[in-house]
Amino acid sequence: MPRIAQRLPCPAALAISSRVDEVTAEIEWRVSDALVDYDEALAFMEERAAAIRAGTARECIWLLEHPPLFTAGTSADPAELSNPLGFPVYQAGRGGRYTYHGPGQRVVYVMLDLDSRGKDIRCFVHALEGWMIDTLAELGVSAHRAEGRIGIWVGEGAAEQKIGALGVRVKRWVTLHGFALNVAPDLEHFGGIIPCGIADFGVTSLSKHEKQIAMTGVDACLKRSFHPFLNSLDRQCKES
Repeated sequence: MPRIAQRLPCPAALAISSRVDEVTAEIEWRVSDALVDYDEALAFMEERAAAIRAGTARECIWLLEHPPLFTAGTSADPAELSNPLGFPVYQAGRGGRYTYHGPGQRVVYVMLDLDSRGKDIRCFVHALEGWMIDTLAELGVSAHRAEGRIGIWVGEGAAEQKIGALGVRVKRWVTLHGFALNVAPDLEHFGGIIPCGIADFGVTSLSKHEKQIAMTGVDACLKRSFHPFLNSLDRQCKES
């Protein structure tokens, strides 16, 4: 049986970021240099979402990496988990199925208040996908959505591969979780699951596409693409 990791209480002084840059006065932009334990990330998101809803904290974008682990969404099928390396498995509370997180993957947790941004979850997910696609384009990789398949993809036909995954949760109209871009992870680690329940297509990364990019470079592109994402989210969701 897989080891199911239990969520721990959030420490009183969680050291989650050594570099903090502002994007706007209303939104905090955090970047963690050290690997962040998944239970700490979950606890932080829960606390921050509650504070955003209460009006006592700003919205937040958090960029980080996790140690090698699997997360199970609310639709996870145990048959899709083999886990030969014995990575910890976390119940994430988000939508979706099994995903992998590990070093070399840029995880972006998005804590925004949809109450002031249109209350449209489908629009929010579509805007997140657009943010991923725009960031990858700036990094020199053409990526796209695929009808009927979760995630962001590169290539065509049988050669299509997933380069980005996303899964979100919305609690009292505040978003939690977000997406992950494969920069240079160990792709063999994905062999412990059927990623997002899609067995017919593989997983790829920027490094496999000969894009040797430091995480700081990826972060810079994410930041440059953030304002178009936010503008798109506000415009499309409020008008829909």
